Amino acid sequence: MDLALTESQELLRSAARTFVEREAPRHTIVALQKQGSSLVPDLWRKASDAGWLGILVPSEYGGSDSSLSDAAVLHEELGRGPLPGPFFSSGVLGALTVLEAATPDQKRAILPGVAGGETIVSVALAEPNASWGPQGITLRAQRTNGRYRLDGTKLFVSDANAATFLIVAVRTGDRPTDVSLLLADARARGVHARRLPGFVSWQCEVTFDGAEAELLGARENEGWAALERALLRAWPVLCSYMVGGCQAVFEMSVAHSQVRVQFGVPIGKFQRVQDHIIRLVNHLDAARWATAEALWKLDTGRPAAAAVHMAKALSSEGYLEACNAAHEVHAGQGSLIEYGLVAHTQMSRTLFTYLGDPRWHKRRMADALEW
Repeated sequence: MDLALTESQELLRSAARTFVEREAPRHTIVALQKQGSSLVPDLWRKASDAGWLGILVPSEYGGSDSSLSDAAVLHEELGRGPLPGPFFSSGVLGALTVLEAATPDQKRAILPGVAGGETIVSVALAEPNASWGPQGITLRAQRTNGRYRLDGTKLFVSDANAATFLIVAVRTGDRPTDVSLLLADARARGVHARRLPGFVSWQCEVTFDGAEAELLGARENEGWAALERALLRAWPVLCSYMVGGCQAVFEMSVAHSQVRVQFGVPIGKFQRVQDHIIRLVNHLDAARWATAEALWKLDTGRPAAAAVHMAKALSSEGYLEACNAAHEVHAGQGSLIEYGLVAHTQMSRTLFTYLGDPRWHKRRMADALEW
């Protein structure tokens, strides 16, 4: 397994890092956390001009048809911010779900807009008082003349208040995997998105009150299989975003330990501070290398399910624990909103359970290994 970046990936990483440093410095990231929507039009337009929004969209639909490793390089740099916005929810998970589930006509209607930034697609899965996975999909839709009517609630829907369309998972049969995907206009009557307090701005509650939707795909009960294929490819890119967050937190902690002086010496000289930084590095390395293995297996066509679930479990835990260790290093200064560490802490808590918590992914990893 060659973990070195290619020349084009090095250029992409350099361009993305320059973009984040120039367009979203620390004070801008702090200000963005207070906004009601994760979408920043100026940043979104510039990212679109760079071709990043369609990085996983095939060229026939206006995208760059890049590899998952290419997308991971980009999202690791976005995670260093951490830069909010529908980069993952629309450009990765949304685009991959449409590719896996939609009919050819639906793909032609949706994907060029996603690649160009005019269309933002978000996937609505989780529900109140329900577990993660296909058995947690309990929302049912009323079907009339080929159209569907939605009444119910979805939770933790990324960037729903900025979305153009919502892909909604609904139950259409009695078997656990009898799930279909519906496409709903996010701005139509009967669709209400509310930002969830306590989470970063991209997590929303979406309430459907008689909202109309159409089937994504040709047949019912095939939604979960398509969604699982999309998730298998999307999870490692999300992991890369968390790896970028871990890397930024590590660099902040090391820099602070070198300039913060106590008892006449930098605090990095103290063994307990070194212990916290070593703990941070251990979580960072575990997340980074597990994610790299998952990406390599997917891009080379190898069986990847166990590696992907391990990467998501380790990255979610690693980002959260890295932030915990960083707060130990920074003490009170790390709790200042304007310092920037809190933005990572909030993001790590938000992503910990997003698209399955570590415990669920470890169970799935064990299931994959049994095969």
